[in-house]
Amino acid sequence: MITKKNMLPNLCEWKKIQENCTISNISRLYKYKGNFSWKGIKTEKYKNSGNDWAGMIRKTLIGAHGESTRFHVRYFEIAPGGYSSFEMHRHEHVVICVKGKGICIAGKKKLKIGFLDILYICPEEPHQLRNPNKETFGFFCIVNAKRDKPRLIR
Repeated sequence: MITKKNMLPNLCEWKKIQENCTISNISRLYKYKGNFSWKGIKTEKYKNSGNDWAGMIRKTLIGAHGESTRFHVRYFEIAPGGYSSFEMHRHEHVVICVKGKGICIAGKKKLKIGFLDILYICPEEPHQLRNPNKETFGFFCIVNAKRDKPRLIR
């Protein structure tokens, strides 16, 4: 059983957590509805504008509902033939494939990503996710809560 006494100080500071709790920052469960949708989670555009991406949607699972996390958890889907922006930034990503298959261009590498593969994209690495397949490519993406604006690679 985990208690205050046996927690490592760097992993959890109980007083800070209690102080940071607000009405909007409450524990909650988002029930899975099937087909990669969750009750209370909206489907969003991948980005508000731009013609440097195609066939993508985003769902912000953790990080847009008043949580005080230092990370955000998002779910993305890329339709067949779709792709993300080719970009770079100072923040890092963790990508976990949960549906279909895809490709990540990371620097000079072309990486094939399949079910439950985990991809780490380091800071300042030019990258793009693509779906050249006939089925949807879906993945969780974990990023820093505070992050810089992506710089497009042309």
